Amino acid sequence: MIRRLAVVSAALLAAVTPAAAHTNTDAALLPSSVGYQPKDALEKGLWLEMNEQERLMRGSKFLITEPGINAYLRSVLCRAVGKDKCGSVRIYLLRTPQFNAAMAPNGMLIVWSGLLLRVRNEAELATVLAHEFAHFEKQHSLQSFRDIRAKTDAMTWLGFVPGGTLAQIGLIGSVFRFNREMEKQADMAALDYLGASGYDAMAAAQIWEQLRGESEAAAKPSKSGAVKEEDNDFFSSHPNTKERMEYLQAAAAKKPPNGESGAERFHNVISPWWPSLIEDQVKLSEFAATEYLLGSLARDGWTAGLLYARGELYRARGKKGDFESAESYYRAAIGKDEALSESWRGLGLALLRQGKAEEGRKALRKYLANTPGAGDRAMIGMMAQEPSK
Repeated sequence: MIRRLAVVSAALLAAVTPAAAHTNTDAALLPSSVGYQPKDALEKGLWLEMNEQERLMRGSKFLITEPGINAYLRSVLCRAVGKDKCGSVRIYLLRTPQFNAAMAPNGMLIVWSGLLLRVRNEAELATVLAHEFAHFEKQHSLQSFRDIRAKTDAMTWLGFVPGGTLAQIGLIGSVFRFNREMEKQADMAALDYLGASGYDAMAAAQIWEQLRGESEAAAKPSKSGAVKEEDNDFFSSHPNTKERMEYLQAAAAKKPPNGESGAERFHNVISPWWPSLIEDQVKLSEFAATEYLLGSLARDGWTAGLLYARGELYRARGKKGDFESAESYYRAAIGKDEALSESWRGLGLALLRQGKAEEGRKALRKYLANTPGAGDRAMIGMMAQEPSK
């Protein structure tokens, strides 16, 4: 069902005084970390609208509520920007496979799970979170909203956005579209945060080249030649990759050396979520982009998780020779980490598709033995012809 938000009338907004804003039920949603309060009716209306968006967000079926990973995201943000500043930020992790993060002016920080698949370590994750916080701290969204308001009836537009919570949250990225100067300011602020918090400042320059490469890889099957950055919606409002890499690398070289990447800690936290992250990515049916992404993540070597992911990618495509390729990737993954039970599942399914029934069923039984609480136990058990107990 299409949900339509009620339009907040100008008369009502004008009647909301700063004192009243502090006494309503959403007072806790104001961004006290930087001491900012709405200045006029327009901004108060924007706050009310974002508070309503946040209320919807709490009930989203895509929201990942598991305490461990949410606590980890908060710990990374707080280390990066400081505990005195991160206290009023509310983080919402959505199970959505694309790369994205956005922060609303009321202190709501939205992270899409696809981001976790595309960063290689904690320092890169901290870069993105600190970048979004910098937009918030510098009030870029308010500046952008005022610019939009000067051109259109933005509050009415905000009030009639169809498509449910995800569409409404996606609106944040378009309503608060930042110009290139704002993006550079956020880049440099994030870099300062990385340096001050002991993270590897070079991480700020590493993630953007990977994103551009993935974007180009996604476009190549349907277009000839490289994609121009100005033709890509993400890069159209961001400094071009070459410029961005240059100023970030130059600035990072001036920061304290030997900063921490936090790679091991990041992978320990993400490891239990890896199969679901890969499942969501593969379902996008973007073979070339996913192949590029996995290769980029494997710059330091093909881990069991990355080999498993590549097996899933080839098995899902299912073209001539793909099931054989998938089998080889699953076997390599098992050779590196036999405990990654999903590799046994993928191997069994790939073998069955090749007509290797007995060997395939044996691999599926191994998966079931390693994963007592598997959600797909009934289906896989039937395919494995698991003996009745």
